[in-house]
Amino acid sequence: MSGDVVIQLAQQALIIVLLVAAPMLGLGLIVGLAVSVFQTTTSIQEQTLAFIPKIIAVFVAILVFGPWMLRIMVEFVTNIFVDLPLYIR
Repeated sequence: MSGDVVIQLAQQALIIVLLVAAPMLGLGLIVGLAVSVFQTTTSIQEQTLAFIPKIIAVFVAILVFGPWMLRIMVEFVTNIFVDLPLYIR
């Protein structure tokens, strides 16, 4: 296996990781920002208030985007196994 193939596989893996993590991170970011704005406007200084809504948002993102994320990961692993003879030689 040449260095170019290794770099290409690593690049594809990083792109897949970003694609799979983006919905959960994005929704957590939006909910965290909304809670922070709410805390600022109401002058609530509780630090732990933002954790529960973010956890719920991440679980909702997993439920909504889970099939899509699973399909993306299965396609990537399937492509690796199909191309395995090319990588070995």
